[in-house]
Amino acid sequence: MFNKNFFSLIALLVTSSFLLGCGVQSIPKGKNEIEAQLAEVTNQYKRRSDLIPNLVEVVKGYASHEKETLQAVVEARAKATSTTIDPSKLSADQMMKFQQAQGSLSTALGKLMVVVEKYPDLKANQNFQELQSQLEGTENRITVARNRYIESIKMFNNLVTVFPTNITNNLFFHYEKMPQWDVSEGEKEKVEKAPEVKF
Repeated sequence: MFNKNFFSLIALLVTSSFLLGCGVQSIPKGKNEIEAQLAEVTNQYKRRSDLIPNLVEVVKGYASHEKETLQAVVEARAKATSTTIDPSKLSADQMMKFQQAQGSLSTALGKLMVVVEKYPDLKANQNFQELQSQLEGTENRITVARNRYIESIKMFNNLVTVFPTNITNNLFFHYEKMPQWDVSEGEKEKVEKAPEVKF
C-alpha cells in the first residue's frame, strides 16, 4: 500500500509542474524582459541625444544664420532628455509623453538635415559626415530597440490576458496589460505620405 507521503509527493509534483507551466515563472520573466528592452530603447535615445550638441556646433559653424532651426533642435533635445520613463510605474500617459518628446526631436533633426542640404561645404566637412553617420546608425539602433520592446510588450500582455497564464496572473501577480509603443504624430505623417522621388 502507498502511504500518505507518497501521495503528498505526487500532489506536490503535479501542483508544481502545473504552476511552472502556467506562468509563475514566465510572467515575472516577461516583466523583466520589458524593463530590459525599455532600458535599451532609452539608452539608444540617450546616445542620439549625446550626439546632437556636437552636430549643432558643426552646423552652426557653416550655417550660423539658421538660428531658428538650430534653436528648435536644442529645445527639442532639452525636452527629450528631461522626459523620462520609470519602468516600474509605466503608464500609457507616461509613455505618450516620452514618445511625443522623442518624436519632436526626430522632427527637429529632420528639419536640420533639410537645411544642411543648402550648404555643400558643410556636407563635405569630415566632422559633419562622421556625426551624420553616427546619427544614422543610432536611428537604426533605435528602430531595432523599439521593435524588440514592442515584441516584449506583446508577449507580456499575452501572458497576463490569455488562458491559462492569465489565471496565474489573477491569482498571484495582478498585473495589468502594459501600454504598447505607439507611432507618434510625426511618424504617422511619414508613413501616410508617399515619399517624393526626384531625379
